[in-house]
Amino acid sequence: MNRLLTPWGETLDRAHPLPEYPRPQMVRDSYLNLNGPWTYTVEDGDEYSRRRTGTITVPFSPECLLSGCDFQLRSGETLWYERTFTLRSGFRRDRVLLHFGAVDQSCTVRVNDKAVGGHEGGYLPFTLDITDALTDGENRLTVAVRDLTNGGEHAYGKQKYDRGGIWYTATSGIWQTVWLESVPANYIKTLRLTPDFDNRCLRWEIEADDAAGAHLTVYMDGRVIAEDESGCCPVPGDCFRPWTPEDPFLYTVEFELGEDRVESYFGMRKFSTVEYKGHRVFALNNEPYFQTGLLDQGYWSDGLYTAPSDEAMLHDLRTVKAMGFNMLRKHIKIEPARWYYHCDRLGILVWQDAPSGGDPFLPLYTQYLPFIGVRVKDRPSRKFGRADEKGRARFERDLEEMIAHLYNYVSLCLWVPFNEGWGQFDANRIAEKVKKLDPTRPVDHASGWHDQGGGDVDSRHVYYKPVRLKNDGRRVLALTEFGGYSLPIPGHCAEDKEFGYRAYQSEEAWMDAVEKLYREQVIPHIEKEGLSAAVYTQVSDVEEEVNGLMTFDRRVTKMDESRMAAINAALKFIK
Repeated sequence: MNRLLTPWGETLDRAHPLPEYPRPQMVRDSYLNLNGPWTYTVEDGDEYSRRRTGTITVPFSPECLLSGCDFQLRSGETLWYERTFTLRSGFRRDRVLLHFGAVDQSCTVRVNDKAVGGHEGGYLPFTLDITDALTDGENRLTVAVRDLTNGGEHAYGKQKYDRGGIWYTATSGIWQTVWLESVPANYIKTLRLTPDFDNRCLRWEIEADDAAGAHLTVYMDGRVIAEDESGCCPVPGDCFRPWTPEDPFLYTVEFELGEDRVESYFGMRKFSTVEYKGHRVFALNNEPYFQTGLLDQGYWSDGLYTAPSDEAMLHDLRTVKAMGFNMLRKHIKIEPARWYYHCDRLGILVWQDAPSGGDPFLPLYTQYLPFIGVRVKDRPSRKFGRADEKGRARFERDLEEMIAHLYNYVSLCLWVPFNEGWGQFDANRIAEKVKKLDPTRPVDHASGWHDQGGGDVDSRHVYYKPVRLKNDGRRVLALTEFGGYSLPIPGHCAEDKEFGYRAYQSEEAWMDAVEKLYREQVIPHIEKEGLSAAVYTQVSDVEEEVNGLMTFDRRVTKMDESRMAAINAALKFIK
């Protein structure tokens, strides 16, 4: 692979990477960032012989340029991380918590040689109470990681050891921020915030050992507008300001529980479906709202799963907004909390895919039959890599945790449990489960193909052929993947081999083709068939894929921003 640095990776402060507070939905004044240089050792799982050792920059996986290592962790190996830390004077209260944003895939953690816990699964955050393992002065933190890609019970998304085409470099280890905070003995563990748009109030819950006496204060532009202890806080009429991509207003809130203080935020919005000219369509705040978006893989040329900086994430989101898009489909990956926070405050709707997994699935059912219009029943089987009962149970547990983890984000408007049959099983039942876990958002039960007739969305992927859609009359019609036209930019390609769904060699021809696709094949479906959303492939190039609107290193924006904004302005419902 060609070594491509982004502008932010080129100037990375390896001693203090990603220093920003990592959890904007639950902010305390206690924070110690543990990102930066750690020592590492790789051991063979059979002989426990040291294969390599050195320094790694956390939170970048060893497979990426920014880690300073650039090696692939293989199945059967253990990656050992180690560093020391000293708690500053006044930091420690009753309990000290150690947070990991995400570690791929399984890990155990020790502090001063005492086991403090571990975690299974590579996409979700976890917290360990390390109070009883701490000593005065210097403390030693050790993390042992193992990773199995391309199979097993855990989700692995689009990672493959034999990357190529739409499959990307497998990552491993710590890939999100590691940090410490100190809390009182009785502290707020989780928040659940539900804006009730129709009744103009915020419904809230907290989890704590003893939640009695919890108090909420709501701020608007720095002034107090409401207080509550009941769990249902009305928003005064003169302060009621709906959240939309055009006006992404956020209220600040503060929770108090005894000695604990937590700051958070919410937005007043409602996601639903409504009737529009005889068709069911997506609605925002009870009004029909067309969602025009991009498929977003969340990969970086130098950080792979991890953005090189907060500003790098903002660059992508601001570029998307400048082009007139109002939505991103986060594809087969869960991002760090700050990514969703930026979508909340910038006004970008988010569709959230569940990371896929399972044993290798059969290409006949996921690659060939769909292109000739054959749909297959999704009973658990080898067809979609879901013969293993343990893997199916793990997927459902991960789905529950993902929904709980992301529930509060204002911009998240749709759940996507399955994509193109990858690890799919019982999609109708899973869709019902998602609706019970979160009745406030629609569900696309099976994005792309192998539709089982459930969920809220009739979800279509169209590549290699003209876009011709027919509304089924029951659900929202959405073009959830299309386009993917490729345009290689010399000097900015990660691979010599190129992949896309239609190839162009000049920016002018490529831009003309994209505009023609939208104006002749997508926009007419809005009035004719009630098309409610369109998701173009994709935000950026990724490895062999050169079908992004930006290059993999983000140094070149291929798309004419003003021209794309004009196209997007035509993607709307006409009242």
